[in-house]
Amino acid sequence: MNKISIVGAGRVGETAAQILAEEEYCREIALFDVRDDIAEGIALDILQTAPFFAFDCLVQGGNDPRILKDSDLVIVTAGFPRKPGMSRVDVLESNVGIIDEVTDHIIAQAPEAMVLIVSNPVDTLTYRVAQKTGWDRSRIFGQAGVLDAARMASFIAQETGFSARDITTMVLGGHGDTMVPVPQFCTINGIPIAHFLSEERIEAINERTRKGGAEILALRKNSSAYDAPGAAVATMVDAIVNNRRRLLPCVAMLEGEYGESDLAMGVPCILGEKGIESIVELDLSARAREEFKRSAAAVRTEIERLRDIP
Repeated sequence: MNKISIVGAGRVGETAAQILAEEEYCREIALFDVRDDIAEGIALDILQTAPFFAFDCLVQGGNDPRILKDSDLVIVTAGFPRKPGMSRVDVLESNVGIIDEVTDHIIAQAPEAMVLIVSNPVDTLTYRVAQKTGWDRSRIFGQAGVLDAARMASFIAQETGFSARDITTMVLGGHGDTMVPVPQFCTINGIPIAHFLSEERIEAINERTRKGGAEILALRKNSSAYDAPGAAVATMVDAIVNNRRRLLPCVAMLEGEYGESDLAMGVPCILGEKGIESIVELDLSARAREEFKRSAAAVRTEIERLRDIP
């Protein structure tokens, strides 16, 4: 890939940029932030790590949206972060205006780009960008399930003592308290986690996964998570730039899958060089299907709020 741009030079944007540069996923990374000099300073700092990590990727930053020009992929992390006690929905009204402006910049400067939304509430904002651009759903997607699944895998590793490398998890639904961890598709080197963990411990892990972001926010106090979200972004970028066709849970526009339409939320997707190639419909248990429906209803309620925001 030639150029990847990141909108929002906050901690998630900075972490993602550092990883993308180190891995040389593209020839050029552009950091865009409306705050004077912030993005330029961060870009310069990352660029000066090149001798240590042996990369030749160009990293530049600025506050002029023209820096996004000709991007192949735009990653949107801009927006007001949560504070302790706040939900992701609490920042919706503040972030919609930011996302609308960013979307206008993307349409003007990078009309052929794919767009990866990270800003919260990610399901609703992914829907907003898809509606404003009118682009094919393969090009507009959000990051949530990759992060949630990684959190769940780390909790299982802590609980069992097994290597996190051998743990595969799946988390669907909205990126919030109604997210749907799916234990039936969670394994340790192919063996279902129910072989190693009691139903009670699995349920405790499910609940901790749903509260994973809030747990970190409460502990850090001065910021929400950014290391794991940045790594989750990099995982999705790797799947795209290397055309790995990875099966990853992503926020996608639904067109009848799982019985839902005109809605964006987390589902298993095949992610490759063209973005979302397809959505995989899993044969969920009766409980998981019911939880997915409740999560979809919650996301739809968020989307309905967009009508009241000018």
